[in-house]
Amino acid sequence: MKVHDIEKEIGIDLYTTSTNGIGGTLRQEIDDFIVKEITNREEGDTGKYLVLELKKSNWETHHLIRDLTRKLGISQKRIGFAGTKDKRAVTTQKISIYDLSLEDINNVTLKDSEMNYIGRSDKSIELGDLIGNEFYITVRNTDHSIDELYNQLEIITKDIKQMEGIPNFFGVQRFGSTRPVTHIVGESLVRGDPEDAALKYIAFAFPEEPEDTKSARKYVYETRDYIEGLKLYPLRLRYERSMMDYLIKNPDDYSGAFNVLPRNIQRIFVHAYQSYLFNKILCQRIKEGLPLNRAVEGDIVCFRNKAGLPDTSRIQEVTSTNIDGMNNLIKRKRAFVTAPLIGYQTEFSSGKPGEIEKKIFDETGLTLEDFKVPSTPELASKGVRREILLHTEPSFKADEDELNPGKSKAVLEFTLPKGSYATTLLREYMKVNPLKMS
Repeated sequence: MKVHDIEKEIGIDLYTTSTNGIGGTLRQEIDDFIVKEITNREEGDTGKYLVLELKKSNWETHHLIRDLTRKLGISQKRIGFAGTKDKRAVTTQKISIYDLSLEDINNVTLKDSEMNYIGRSDKSIELGDLIGNEFYITVRNTDHSIDELYNQLEIITKDIKQMEGIPNFFGVQRFGSTRPVTHIVGESLVRGDPEDAALKYIAFAFPEEPEDTKSARKYVYETRDYIEGLKLYPLRLRYERSMMDYLIKNPDDYSGAFNVLPRNIQRIFVHAYQSYLFNKILCQRIKEGLPLNRAVEGDIVCFRNKAGLPDTSRIQEVTSTNIDGMNNLIKRKRAFVTAPLIGYQTEFSSGKPGEIEKKIFDETGLTLEDFKVPSTPELASKGVRREILLHTEPSFKADEDELNPGKSKAVLEFTLPKGSYATTLLREYMKVNPLKMS
């Protein structure tokens, strides 16, 4: 089954379910994509942090926080949240605000959002401070009859349940939905070429971009004329414009150009390259017939923490003497097979899994030391391991699509652990160009 080119560019070149996709369109309406955060935090009645439930529609999380802090007249550093949520969606999550009264927040309104009091706490909400997310997704505009759609959903779901989940790929959002460039920039940084990295971030064009943007990027890529680039680039490309402005004032300081970007953006690049290699390792494992839902000799597994999530700080190698016990733990979801997000402290698996990991890494021509990123050491990454199977048990229904006469719609409900992507599951059902899922 053909995988779309944009997915191949991020290291994914296969599907694991066997039937054709249902097609269709995602996010035709904002409330076709509903996300609710799952947290194990319990709030009380006292504490220096005000904790609220934030429900928003068609808001990018950082933009809403920026506008909220402006209305409150406070620093963005006083607001904490566990994770950024999709923009084109209806999302619900907790946020904490330091040293703020309920009366202060009651005087603030933001369009298409509401904030409800939960309690107070002495602990702020931090990134990663969640268990996972619940999803309620509507896929519209499919060409199947309701019965045909139901049958296809049933077959795909059966495949997923037999595999006990799907590969835990990093989805296209990790790399840039319409311009998957972050891992390409990250690779140049790891290779010690910040000039190439900066040029690619500023000027590497992708087919799905608007024509005026592609033309402007092409000009700058060929000429490196940043003065003219500032005249040509749309104002919405504020990060690229900031880097060009810096390079005009500081010629050849390409490492410094990255420092004009927000810290969370800077960190994305090397992490995205690690994610790309992880996707390739996972695809190769599947191609070579190694299972995802059980361990083989040489695998490295991690163990479940108190929240029921994989704890990659606690790992153990699978050997001939412990493999039966490990697979028993994996079957009970108390242990999980992992693969590396490669960094300077990575220890590869042994046996067949290790051969696959080393083969993918050796093809890069890099060394582990390169992930110390000498040109921009603040972006160095020691690496970590990540579970390779995304456990999920989706439910579904098929119905008439009231927005598209003569077409049908699928409604999918599922829960995913933190750090995973809904589109990783949805791609197995839809099998469409990822741009139709953004």
